[in-house]
Amino acid sequence: MNVPMTTTTKQTLAPHEMLEVLEVLTLKNVCLTKSKTMQALAQDEELKTILQADVKNSAKDIMELRDLLQRVH
Repeated sequence: MNVPMTTTTKQTLAPHEMLEVLEVLTLKNVCLTKSKTMQALAQDEELKTILQADVKNSAKDIMELRDLLQRVH
């Protein structure tokens, strides 16, 4: 998830866009929590690897969404 924004002008989100970003952020947080929990419980090594990658990707996406919200708020 890569959200490009120019640094020369401060952009804003429309109210419906802000709600969408917050909804995606909430979903990513839930997915991160579930994958992290399941990773500890999983016995299959391939599944653990997939869950570990999902945790890493979800954490990165969450940071990008938070950065976006800070830039536009």
